Amino acid sequence: MSLIRQLWLLLLGTVLVGVAGSALVTVGAARDDLEAQLQRQNADSARALALALSQPRPDGTPIGTLLSGQFGTGAFERLRLLAPEGDVIAEHHVEPAAPAAPAWFVRAVPITPEPGVAQVSDGRQPIARLEVTSAAGFAHDALWRGSLRSAAWLAAVGLVAAAGAGLLLRRIRAPLAATVEQAGALLERRFVVVDEPAVPELRQLSQAMNGLVQRLQGVFAEQGGQLEALRRQAQTDPLTGLPHREHFLARLASLRERDDPPPAGALLLVRMRALAALNREHGHAAVDRLLRTVAATLENAAWRHEDALPGRLNGSDLALLVPGADPAALGAELLTSLRAALAAGPEADLAVGAIAWRAETAVATLMQAADAALARAEMQSPFGLAVDIAPPGPPALGEAQWRRALSQAIERRDAALAAFPVVGRHGGLLHLESPLRLRLQENGPLEPAARWLPWALRSQLAARADLLAVGLALDAIGANARPRGVNLAPDSLRDAGFLPGLRALLEARPAQARSLWLEFGESAALGQLALLGELGRELRPFGARLGLEHAGERLARVERLYEAGLDYVKLDAALSAGLEADGARGDFVRGLVTALHGLGIQVIAEGVTSEADARALWACGLDGLTGPWVSLPVPAAAAAVA
Repeated sequence: MSLIRQLWLLLLGTVLVGVAGSALVTVGAARDDLEAQLQRQNADSARALALALSQPRPDGTPIGTLLSGQFGTGAFERLRLLAPEGDVIAEHHVEPAAPAAPAWFVRAVPITPEPGVAQVSDGRQPIARLEVTSAAGFAHDALWRGSLRSAAWLAAVGLVAAAGAGLLLRRIRAPLAATVEQAGALLERRFVVVDEPAVPELRQLSQAMNGLVQRLQGVFAEQGGQLEALRRQAQTDPLTGLPHREHFLARLASLRERDDPPPAGALLLVRMRALAALNREHGHAAVDRLLRTVAATLENAAWRHEDALPGRLNGSDLALLVPGADPAALGAELLTSLRAALAAGPEADLAVGAIAWRAETAVATLMQAADAALARAEMQSPFGLAVDIAPPGPPALGEAQWRRALSQAIERRDAALAAFPVVGRHGGLLHLESPLRLRLQENGPLEPAARWLPWALRSQLAARADLLAVGLALDAIGANARPRGVNLAPDSLRDAGFLPGLRALLEARPAQARSLWLEFGESAALGQLALLGELGRELRPFGARLGLEHAGERLARVERLYEAGLDYVKLDAALSAGLEADGARGDFVRGLVTALHGLGIQVIAEGVTSEADARALWACGLDGLTGPWVSLPVPAAAAAVA
């Protein structure tokens, strides 16, 4: 029973006891008063009647006749005349009339006054004793009416008291509910500060809870700062702050391993010409400022495009990858920005080589093509630009054709889920990664998301595709009881129909929902943390898990990651590839795992390609692995590194 209900019952019981006690005291006092009045009346009547009977009677009327005449007035219930020896000389008695008060009230509150007693004499000595009992039927009626009036007043007072108690409880209940909600938010890894109530005891409790929340926020902020420092040390160039060559190339390689990479884009190389001559003429400090200016220009260009990646490859070469961009347009835009940024400093010259990038192209092939474009740009005038367009891909469908093909495939449920195992530390299967494959043409192949997802996003069909994937995953869980992980598009979070549709699917199959893992890409999902947290709160009652994939680049820089309600995080393949030989990156991964474990979040590595990397990842404390090295049968793959 809740504390508020107990308080309500306590107050209600107190009011009822008070009202009942007051009623009993009031009725008892009224009865005693009536009894005393009747006793005085009996005594007065006895003395008056005895005096009348003691008077001389010239006509010799018998005393019994006089007594009978007095009884006939109706004012008495009983008259008894007793001889001095105790013998009854005369007695008159009448049954009292039934009172208007209820019988139970008459039985519960009896009124029994003592009869009045007086001596009858002949002038010289007592000749008889007279006992008088007056009629008392009216007394119960008067007492009943008075009791009703008292009960009405006491009930009114009780209602007022109950209303006052209700207001008092409401005053207590609001801050108490806020504190309970704050404690529940802590269990959900949300940190909420509440207003301090006016009630002193509750104010102390709220102060303690708020202090705990603020300390935890401080701890996580401090951990975030430490992780960001480790990330910069492991992944970035100390002069420009851009990703260094190894990390940039690792990110390029990891894009090929994804099931849903961007289909195409632009890769640009920027070279500062005659860097040695600039060092001799203007000094290292001035050249460093030039390089930082170029890096800042590339970083600004990257911020304007989703999933863009800048980097510094060596002393004079920098790079920029922008998925979805046109290489010629991006190259011209970047060259204009660089001219403007370098106009105020020492005279500098640079060249830009731009090529079309496709996710399936090997990294070495991409870099060779970009180097060739850069070499041609260097042969041009200052601030030269050369663009190489890669050979076109397969014939493209028009937007209307894509929309029709996607809508029909989703409507027909002409789709399937792939299955890539994610294993835990002790060889057990955590879940099967299950990216969606769609058959876009009748009797055609099942196409991966890399082929159709950009068009689904453009056609606003991503949410429908995601709901189809969730439905297929629940079907698969029901068939073989293996947990399934489904990749969802971050755009679905903003779709008004996605959350109700997802809730309906989970409500229809609650047993299977407990084995469902849902994940979003880090870069897009962390830009809408509020929507991600709302989804997490919706999923929690069903037991489904929520996570991020391709993560690690931005986790340490998200100030309120602890409020996202995440259950797990999958680290990008760029962090796991070659981890055994990179101590700085190992420190960053270890610190990231420790921080995420502190939030109750499982950590899984993507893209594991070798046993050496698997051993290094287990040593960093990860909870699971996936990638080319992890293959079925699941227990055998994990046992090699357990």
